[in-house]
Amino acid sequence: MKLKLLTNIEESYVELRQKTSWPTKKQLIKSALIVMLASVIIAAIIFGIDKIIETIVNLLYFGKF
Repeated sequence: MKLKLLTNIEESYVELRQKTSWPTKKQLIKSALIVMLASVIIAAIIFGIDKIIETIVNLLYFGKF
């Protein structure tokens, strides 16, 4: 059992070092910026929808903004 665990660890290490293609620094920065921009846009959309729903609920229950 222990031998199999060591074999799996060794195979994983070899795969990470030799078979995995890692992005360049430029690609990594570009991808990170895209993810950050998408996160901000989605957060803004959710914020807007939340404010619209809040306004509707306030109008229905309290008759005010």
